[in-house]
Amino acid sequence: MKQPLLVIWDGLKAHRSRLVREYLDSLAEHIQIPFLPPCAPDLNPVEYLWAWLKRHALANYCPNDLSELHATARNKLKSAQKRPSMIAACWMQATLW
Repeated sequence: MKQPLLVIWDGLKAHRSRLVREYLDSLAEHIQIPFLPPCAPDLNPVEYLWAWLKRHALANYCPNDLSELHATARNKLKSAQKRPSMIAACWMQATLW
């Protein structure tokens, strides 16, 4: 790649472990890892995807059981993967683009 890979992580302890840090340091800046603040859902693009799922894709949906909800939610999320504009909008909302 022509520029460093940017990976955005939350503050999970596994992401901040010594083993992970040593590995990232060994890559000589080829991967940049900024960490999100502890409570920053407005900076997390996935939160906007969940909001779309709840407010639009599954709005007024009443499944018969949990497995039906699981299957439908999974299918709706897969359909969002095929919509680059949807993914871009989530990133733009998070002001990370």
